[in-house]
Amino acid sequence: MIPFLDLKGINAQYRAELVEACTKVIDSGWYIQGNECKEFEQEFTQYCGTKYAIGVANGLDALILILRAYKEMGIMSDGDEVIVPSNTYIASILAISQNKLVPVLVEPDINTYLIDSSKIEEKITSKTKAILPVHLYGQTCQMDKINEIAKKYNLKVIEDSAQSHGAYFGYRRSGNLGDASGFSFYPGKNLGALGDGGAVTTNDEELANTIKSLGNYGSHKKYENLYKGVNSRLDEMQAAMLRIKLKYLDSEVAKRREIANYYLENIKNENIVLPMVRAKDNHVWHLFVIRTNKRDELQKYLLDNGIQTLIHYPIPPHRQNAYKEWNNESYEISEQIHNEVLSLPISGVQSLEDTIKIVQVLNDFN
Repeated sequence: MIPFLDLKGINAQYRAELVEACTKVIDSGWYIQGNECKEFEQEFTQYCGTKYAIGVANGLDALILILRAYKEMGIMSDGDEVIVPSNTYIASILAISQNKLVPVLVEPDINTYLIDSSKIEEKITSKTKAILPVHLYGQTCQMDKINEIAKKYNLKVIEDSAQSHGAYFGYRRSGNLGDASGFSFYPGKNLGALGDGGAVTTNDEELANTIKSLGNYGSHKKYENLYKGVNSRLDEMQAAMLRIKLKYLDSEVAKRREIANYYLENIKNENIVLPMVRAKDNHVWHLFVIRTNKRDELQKYLLDNGIQTLIHYPIPPHRQNAYKEWNNESYEISEQIHNEVLSLPISGVQSLEDTIKIVQVLNDFN
């Protein structure tokens, strides 16, 4: 069986270094917000090209804390609206709801699966305070157009970079393309921890300090609390392992690009729509997503041939029970995407032999 993602194999590449990093933390006697966390934040700041990075517990918390900080800073209030793509993973939308803000869904471009920047302006009202573009599957959104709209209407731009570590738009990386960005280090990400983890990046000092306090019980100084905060901190052990894996992130992405290029050049089946790439460095191929109107049939066929695939994502947010109030609304492009997408295996440890087999099996499907 060719696995969708061989996490054990990915981490086995760095096993000795990971064990050494963990041992160092154990022997340090300091397990929360110690030196490893500080060093990782500094290194991730340099990688993304921002002034600040704040480690948090997970990717959802990263987005929740950005929005909460803007509320504490007086920039947003309960009931304000945030524009978000209708086909995203639900966490992007949950972060808005958790802050008593209103998610306003915008359809994606059917070719890129990213928020359609030409449809954003028509959804802006007097209550709109931010746009939350999601760099879905590893490709950056059209940030020039999104930032232009945001500037025109004085809106904040909050990137969801959970799937796009290292992706560029123009000369800047994901995490440095708006006012703030939320990252996830869930184990399956291109930069994955061995547990949960997340980070916020920004160039705004006040925002960075507010998020740092909010994630530490609202405290900026021990036993003094500025806000009614939460406990959302990047674990010291995870920070130590992320420091190791960050060194190899560009190499992981390069290998993924090789596999993606092989797929793009060699999958030739009229039943299959291949992903569209704007520019090579815009995509880090967290997921390689094809589309077909025979999705369930194709997934079973691949499994019968020893190839594991996943669906990202089978149910659109507006059809989820969590958002019953949207269940009767229609988002045709999102619905089509959710009915047709299928993610193929891709990772830095996938062999050429496996990649060739996947292509051959796909080309024989009819």
